[in-house]
Amino acid sequence: MPSLQQIRTALDGSGQAHVLRFWSELSEEEQEVFLQELGQLDLQRLKEHCQAAAEAAGAAATSCSLDRDPNLEPVPPESMGGVRRSDPERLAEWEHEGLLQISRSRVAVLLLAGGQGTRLGVRYPKGMYDVGLPSGKTLYQIQAERILKVQELAESRLGSKCTVPWYIMTSEFTLKPTQTFFQENSHFGLESSNIIMFEQRMIPAVTFDGKVILEGKGKIAMAPDGNGGLYQALVDNDVLEDMKRRGVEYVHVYCVDNILVVEKAHPAEPVGVVCRVGGVPQVVEYSEIRPETAQLRGPAGELVYSAGNICNHFFTRSFLQDVAEKFKEQLKQHVALKKVPFVDSCGNQVKPTKPNGIKMEKFVFDVFPFSRNFVVFEVLREEEFSPLKNSDGAAADTPTTARNSLLAQHCRWAAAAGAALLDERGNSIQIPPSPSAEKHPEVKCEISPLVSYFGEGLELLLKGKTIKTPFILDEAAAEELQAR
Repeated sequence: MPSLQQIRTALDGSGQAHVLRFWSELSEEEQEVFLQELGQLDLQRLKEHCQAAAEAAGAAATSCSLDRDPNLEPVPPESMGGVRRSDPERLAEWEHEGLLQISRSRVAVLLLAGGQGTRLGVRYPKGMYDVGLPSGKTLYQIQAERILKVQELAESRLGSKCTVPWYIMTSEFTLKPTQTFFQENSHFGLESSNIIMFEQRMIPAVTFDGKVILEGKGKIAMAPDGNGGLYQALVDNDVLEDMKRRGVEYVHVYCVDNILVVEKAHPAEPVGVVCRVGGVPQVVEYSEIRPETAQLRGPAGELVYSAGNICNHFFTRSFLQDVAEKFKEQLKQHVALKKVPFVDSCGNQVKPTKPNGIKMEKFVFDVFPFSRNFVVFEVLREEEFSPLKNSDGAAADTPTTARNSLLAQHCRWAAAAGAALLDERGNSIQIPPSPSAEKHPEVKCEISPLVSYFGEGLELLLKGKTIKTPFILDEAAAEELQAR
């Protein structure tokens, strides 16, 4: 670890001498902790980072990103598939191929879980959040049980015992709580050796004039480097080597907060658009597209720019290796203006009421331009997309909307399997033909991922059965139904 004098010299040379302004006021223990934190910074590149952040924020305020519109074009039809676009035989082929690769232990899942549930009103990792399902399961538990089930499905259909390793990218804020949560819950039935948690880098928040922000007298305001920090984290933590050792060839990367790539619901929906810019595949944020461009429609009335990005990406390990070795330094830095608590020159704690700092982020999808084989697969919104972003009371993407989407899906599965659902008073529940969650009655019918991954196998349990809700179809209930 660098000495105090080495750190002081590096900070002076970076124009950041103010970072040690309160050093003499810290206790010996506080000094030791702060010195360790400073020693973990990339001091060689600190000046470059601070200058780049200030310049990027200034450029964002004066430039118009909408200038890319003339070079914008939708993803060509030959590069786009989907549940509605593809015939059943082709979908069945793809499902078989997927399960075949899983059965050979060639597929891993990688969860982006560096964020806290601040917008949900909690200070713990979002994956630990309980959205209010009848079972009380958290996002982490639901996802763990889906991994267990897909392993079981691949084994039963292909006759080969397999493992789907679960890589979880955390941050300084979420690593320890996540580790403890998994340990307390016996890793939700998964082998602990197949759950690999690792941290993404933290980078300093910077003022508009390029100064590192002090969160406390002995602490720098730090933030994760965005979900695009994944590629550096893969290198820092030898994750790609671990994948190679396990024989992993394919990696499904996803965000923690989707309880269920989807067609946009309307032009102004706040999801990024998968498209091409200058002939190169990219995701363009909804705010970066002119309204008149977003509203363009094709001959049948469909949105021209309809491919909404839901952060569900499937990479080959060889591509991730290429990114790590050749392209990660080329990833675009995105500016996020934030309200960052700080200590002023007198040491007083200040909570700003308007943005006062810059946090630089990279996005996971910014590697798309480097791909040699890029395709988009469009899924059904009601089956695949119900994000959890805001606390209840917001207009959309709340625990209530996520919970209702999942329960509505399970109702459809039960009805399709031939079950008759009754409400608490014994009245018949009619499941409408439209799959829209908003049009579904609020029915508490929950199906455990350990029983069915995507609605398969339910006819044997539910056909001809009358089910009174609320109802949880877990493994115990499945055994009881089979015994009837």
